[in-house]
Amino acid sequence: MSSSNADKKKTLEQPGAGFNLGRIVSNPSDGSCLDTVQLGQLEQSFRQWVETSTRRDVRFSRRRILLVFLLIRYTGAKLNEILSLDPFIDIDADHQMVCIRDLELGTQGCIRKITIAEHLNKEIQTQLADPLFRNSLTNLFAVDPAFVRRKFYERAEACGFSKRLGSPEMIRRARAVEWMQSNMPLPAVQKLLGHSTPNLTTAYVSFSEEELHRVTKLFVERESTRKTSARNAFLGKIVEIQRGDIQSLVCLLSLGGYTLTAMITNNSLERLGLQVGGLIMAEVKAPWVILHRGGTDTPHSAENRFYGEVIRINRGKVSVEFVVRIGDGTELCSLISAASSKALDLNVGDSVFALFNCFAVVLHAY
Repeated sequence: MSSSNADKKKTLEQPGAGFNLGRIVSNPSDGSCLDTVQLGQLEQSFRQWVETSTRRDVRFSRRRILLVFLLIRYTGAKLNEILSLDPFIDIDADHQMVCIRDLELGTQGCIRKITIAEHLNKEIQTQLADPLFRNSLTNLFAVDPAFVRRKFYERAEACGFSKRLGSPEMIRRARAVEWMQSNMPLPAVQKLLGHSTPNLTTAYVSFSEEELHRVTKLFVERESTRKTSARNAFLGKIVEIQRGDIQSLVCLLSLGGYTLTAMITNNSLERLGLQVGGLIMAEVKAPWVILHRGGTDTPHSAENRFYGEVIRINRGKVSVEFVVRIGDGTELCSLISAASSKALDLNVGDSVFALFNCFAVVLHAY
C-alpha cells in the first residue's frame, strides 16, 4: 500500500486553541508548512543528493549546503544567520550549542545560543574533522544566498512538495510549529527564534535564561530519542485509517518514506485519539519479524515488508538474533530459532527481507 502525493502533502493540524502561529513566525498567512515526516523526507533528499555526486569538489560543495539545511532545520535560525557562521568557532561541540551572532556587530557575543541534538552535533564535528572538507571551506558557510535557495527549492520539488515549502523561511516556520506542537513553552520558542514580541514579554518573567536553556535541552533530547532509528520502531504520520466494525487498519508514512500498516481495535483507535495527520510511533517485537531471502515477486501474506542488509548476528544455542538495517537507517531485530537460522544460512552483509503482519504492530500516540 502506498500513499498518494496528496497524502504526502497533507500537513499536521495547527497547534491547539488559542495559539496563533502568526505571533511566533512572520510568514504567509495560509498556515501551510512541512510537517515532521515531510521534513524527514526533505532531509533524506539532501543526503542522497550529496552521495550521488562522483566529483569530490561537487560533493564537498553539496555537503556544505546539507549542513546549512540541517542547521536551519534544527535550530530555526534564519538563512543569513547560518551563512554568517564560523562553524569552527560558533558551533560548541562540548556543549552541543550553536552561537547566533548579531550580524551588525560581526564577531561580538552571541545574541542567542541554540542547543542541538547529540547525533547532529557528532555529524557536524565529523564533517569538520575531515581535512579535505575543512580545506574546501575557504569561505566557511558564506555561500550566495540565491544559490542556496535554488538548491532548497530543487530538493523540495524532488520530494513532490511545492518549492515554496522548501524555502529557508518555511523550514524555519515548520521548526517553530514542531516546537509548539511538542508543547515547548512559548517563551522558549520565542527565544530560540530570536523574537521579542511586546505582548508576550510578561511570559519571560517566570523563565530565567538558565531555565529556558534547560527546557530547550530537555526538548531536544526527547525529540532526538524519538527520532533516532531505534530497533523495530518507526516514527511516522498517519496517512489513512480504514475503520471496520470491530478493528481498524491504520496506515502510516515513516520519516524514511516507508509505508507501514497496523491493525488495532476500534476501542484502541478512540482511546489513542488517532487521526489522519497525527504523529505515531509503531513498534513490533522481534519474534514477530520474519526473515526471507526470496525475490520481490515471492507471494506472502505479511502487510509489511522491508528490504535490508544483515548488520549483526547474535547466535545462541536455541535462538538467533538478526539485526537488519533498512534503507532509512532503521534497524529491525528478528529473533528466530537456531534451526531456522541454519536453514536460512544468513551472514553479515547478506541482503534479506524483513516481514511482519499488521496484527504484530503496536502503536504509541504523541
